[in-house]
Amino acid sequence: MQLFALDASRAFGEAVAAALGVPLAAHEEREFEDGEHKARPLEGVRGRDVYVVQGLHGGPDQSPNDKLCRLLFFLGAVRDAGAARVTAMIPYLAYARKDRRTKPRDPLTTRYLAQLLEAMGVDAVVTLDVHNVVAFQNAFRCRAEHLDSRLLFARRLRGMVGEGPVVVASPDPGGVKRAQLFRESFEAMLGREVGAAFMEKRRSAGVVSGHLLVGEVAGATVVVVDDLISTGGTMRRAAEACLEQGAARVFAVAAHGLFTGPAAEAIAAPALARTFVTDTVPPFRLPPALLGARVEVVGAAPLFAEAIRRLHAGGSINDLLEHGG
Repeated sequence: MQLFALDASRAFGEAVAAALGVPLAAHEEREFEDGEHKARPLEGVRGRDVYVVQGLHGGPDQSPNDKLCRLLFFLGAVRDAGAARVTAMIPYLAYARKDRRTKPRDPLTTRYLAQLLEAMGVDAVVTLDVHNVVAFQNAFRCRAEHLDSRLLFARRLRGMVGEGPVVVASPDPGGVKRAQLFRESFEAMLGREVGAAFMEKRRSAGVVSGHLLVGEVAGATVVVVDDLISTGGTMRRAAEACLEQGAARVFAVAAHGLFTGPAAEAIAAPALARTFVTDTVPPFRLPPALLGARVEVVGAAPLFAEAIRRLHAGGSINDLLEHGG
C-alpha cells in the first residue's frame, strides 16, 4: 500500500496517514511561470496499491478546478508508472450538486466529473456525504464508495442531547433519506425513540422560499442534518422554524462546512445552539472566534483511514458504515 496526499490536502492526508499507521509517500509538485504545473510520485509505485488524497473544495489558495486538474494529472502519472491499483480518496467532491437537469440544456457535472476520473484509469473513487448518493453511484463505471458521517456525529452528540425528546430534521424534502439514516443510527445509539421532521424548501434563480415545517418538535432538542453548509441560510431558516414551533434548542450537523458569503453571520445566529462539521473542508473562511465556541470540527480522517485499510485487505465498507471502525 502507498498513500499520497497532494499539497492542497496535505493536512488531511497526514491525519489519514497517522490513523492508518503509515507514512505519506513522497511526491513533487511544481509550478511554472505561466500557471501550468506538474506533479509526480518520488517513489516507485509499480505493482503497488496506491491511494491519493485530494479534496476538491475551493480555496484558500486553489480553486476546485485547480485541485481537480492536479488530481487528474497525478492519478494519470501514477497509473503510467505501473501502479497495480489506483484509488482516488476525495474528502469533498466538487460539482456533485448538479446531478440532474432542472432547466433545459443543464449540464450533468457529476457524470462529467466521473468520466474525467475514469479517463485517468482509476480503479475506485471514495468520498464522503455527496449531495445525491444515487446520482454519485450511477455516474461511475468504476468502483464508487460513498462514506457517510452519521456515526461520527451521532457519537459526538450522544452526550449532548440530554434525556428529553430528540428530533432529527431535514432542512428540505430532498434530504429526508439522509436524515432518516442519521435518525436510525442515533436512535440505536441512544436506545430510545427519536422523532423526525422536515422543512419545505423551494429554490428558483438562487432564491430560497418555503416555511412549512412537518413534524412535532415542541420541547425537543432538534438536530438538523444536511450534507453541506454553504451560506448557512438553509440551516438558519430551519432552526428558526423549529424554535417558532417550540423546540428547546437546535443543533446543525453537516459533513462539509464551505461557509461562503454571509455564513459566519448565519452560524452565529441565536437560533443555532451549535454547528458540527467534519474536517473535509478546513473552516478557513470563519472568524476564529466562532471555532470552538459555536462551531465544532469532528475529524473524518480515521473513517477514511479505516476505509483504505478495508479496501486494501478486501474488508467490508458496509460494515464500517453501519458499525464503525
